[in-house]
Amino acid sequence: MSEGYEYVPHRLLRKRVRDIASGVEGVLMAVINENVSDTPVERWAELAYIRGASGREFTTAVGNVEAVPEQRFLARG
Repeated sequence: MSEGYEYVPHRLLRKRVRDIASGVEGVLMAVINENVSDTPVERWAELAYIRGASGREFTTAVGNVEAVPEQRFLARG
């Protein structure tokens, strides 16, 4: 098995995102095309690395990442 990976550009890098699979929000730190196989046959997948509120990063499939809309605060008169 080769230990390979490649960084992939993504429009939401360094933006607030939500993992739709878990509902957890955080900042998208990287998208990496990784060999996720534990056998001699390579299997590549694009993984999103999201840093949650705890400061720890977790991974999810890139297809599970969605932008979190900016919160808008209305001034009270």
